[in-house]
Amino acid sequence: MKSLFGNNTNIAFSRADTSVLGIWWWTVDRWLLAAIILLMGIGALLVMSASPPVADRINVDSFHFVTRQFVFLGMAAGCMFGISLLPVKWVRRLASIMFLGVIFLLIITPFIGSDIKGAVRWINVAGINLQPSEFLKPAFAVVVAWMFAEGRLNPNFPGYIVSCLMLAVCIFLLMIQPDFGQTVVVTSIWSVQIFLAGLPIILVFCLGLGAVGLAVSAYLILPHVQSRVDRFLDPASGDNYQIERSMEAFMSGGIMGRGPGEGWVKNSIPDAHSDFIFAVAGEEFGLLFCVLVVGVFTFIIMRGLSRLMGERNLFVVLAVTGILVQFGLQAVINMASTLQLVPPKGMTLPFVSYGGSATIGIAIGMGFVLALTRKRPGE
Repeated sequence: MKSLFGNNTNIAFSRADTSVLGIWWWTVDRWLLAAIILLMGIGALLVMSASPPVADRINVDSFHFVTRQFVFLGMAAGCMFGISLLPVKWVRRLASIMFLGVIFLLIITPFIGSDIKGAVRWINVAGINLQPSEFLKPAFAVVVAWMFAEGRLNPNFPGYIVSCLMLAVCIFLLMIQPDFGQTVVVTSIWSVQIFLAGLPIILVFCLGLGAVGLAVSAYLILPHVQSRVDRFLDPASGDNYQIERSMEAFMSGGIMGRGPGEGWVKNSIPDAHSDFIFAVAGEEFGLLFCVLVVGVFTFIIMRGLSRLMGERNLFVVLAVTGILVQFGLQAVINMASTLQLVPPKGMTLPFVSYGGSATIGIAIGMGFVLALTRKRPGE
C-alpha cells in the first residue's frame, strides 16, 4: 500500500518519515489515544439513546441533542489532535493564553451571564453559549504546574506564591457564580500538584483543614449546597426524585440491561442525557457495561500516569498529573452522585454526557496530556 506521504510501505507512516504527522504518530501514546476515542464512542452511543425523550419534552427535534453532540465531539477531536501535535513549550504558551482569556470571561460572567437555577455560569459569545469554568480547569493545571516547576528550578522565582494567588483568584470567581463543584476540582488539582512539587507534611495538614473549612462554609452560606447535603443525609427531608429514579434504573437494568432504547428512566429524568447519563447506561446496557465504562476511565488515568515513569521534567509530571486528577475526579463525582454515594452535583461525565463546553474543555485537557506524554528522545 502506498504511504500517505509517498513512500512504498505497509503502514501509513514510516519511521523515517520526518513530517509533523509522521513524528506525531511514532511519539504519541496510541493506546491512550485509542482509549479516549473509545470513550467518545461510548458517549455518542449513550447520548443517542438518552437524549431523544429529553428533546421531545422540550418540543424540539428528537435528534436535536444527538446532532449537536456529534458536532461537539468532532470539534473536541479536532482540538485534541491539534494540541497533541504541540511541543512542550507551546503547551505552556497556549495554556497561559487560554488561562488569561478564561479569567477575563469569568470576571464578566456575573454581569452578562444567564441565571440558570440560581447560578450564573453561562455566557453567550458570538451566539454560542459557553461555560468558562470548563476551560479553566485544563489551563489552570498546566499554568500552575509551570509555576511550581519554575519555583523549584529557580529559587528566586516566587512560583508557590504566584500559584497561591492564582488559586485564590479562581476560587473567588467560581464562588461568585456560585459553583462549588468546580471549586472543589480546581482546588484538588492545585493540592495534588503542590504535594508532588514538594510540600512539608505540616502544610499538607493545614491544607486539609482549609478544605474542610471551605466545605463547611459552603454548607452554611450556599442554600443549594445545604439542601443537597441535607437530602443526601436524610432522603426524607426533601425532593430526591432524580436520585430515586436513577437507583431504580440500575436495579431494573441488572447484569445485562434491558436493551438499547428499552429503558424508561430517560423518560422521567430531565437530565438523563447529561448529569444522569450513567443511569441510562446502567438500565439499558447493564452492570457489565457500566464496569466497562469505569474500566476505560481507569485505563486512561493509569496509562497517563504510567507514561510519567522515568520522566525527569517536573513541569510535565505536574501538568499531566493535574489534568488526570481533574479527569478522574469529575468522573468519580458524576458516577458516585448517580449511585447516591455522594451528595448530588451537576457535573458531567467526561466525553460521555451531553455538553459542548464540557466536552471540548475535557478534550483540550487530554490534548495537553497526549502532547506532554509523547516520547521526546532529544531531551
